[in-house]
Amino acid sequence: MKTGIHPEYREVIFQDVTTDFAFLTRSTLGSKETIKWEDGNEYPLIKLDITSASHPFYTGKHKIMDISGRVDKFRKRYAQK
Repeated sequence: MKTGIHPEYREVIFQDVTTDFAFLTRSTLGSKETIKWEDGNEYPLIKLDITSASHPFYTGKHKIMDISGRVDKFRKRYAQK
């Protein structure tokens, strides 16, 4: 690899702001904010709006809509009389 052309690859903490779920991983992203992790070291903190801890698909709170039933209800309610 050529020196000086690659971003620094270091450990960072990603934190979900809605659930306060955080995980430590490696990334090239940087941040001015830091946070002390469970191991006692300080790492750059990157805040996220959605992670696997808050996304409805991964948490099991995803609802499947019954479209055919909704259409039938609409037709029944607004049927021409």
